[in-house]
Amino acid sequence: MDEINIENTKIGMRKGMLEYCILLTISKGEIYSSDILKKMKEADLLVVEGTLYPLLNRLRLQEILNYTWKESNSGPPRKYYTLTKKGCDYLDQLGLTWKSLLKSIKKLSK
Repeated sequence: MDEINIENTKIGMRKGMLEYCILLTISKGEIYSSDILKKMKEADLLVVEGTLYPLLNRLRLQEILNYTWKESNSGPPRKYYTLTKKGCDYLDQLGLTWKSLLKSIKKLSK
């Protein structure tokens, strides 16, 4: 199997799940963007700042996320993200979609 093709496919699959995974992370409570990156790395989902920040901004414009500025002991104020009510509903819908996809994949793999 061509390694380049499998790597591109893996990247595409991860990209498709990225928004859901980031929202799951934020759903645990108020979180700073660097901590989101850290959680993604801990879960073996490598995300770079250049991918995360545009996604966070888009989700904020869609009123799925909100942020508050908080003072930092080690530099300028930081943005801490939370889900809005709309974001919680959206995450619930993504969760149902994920469960449905898993069910379908299990059926296909039998």
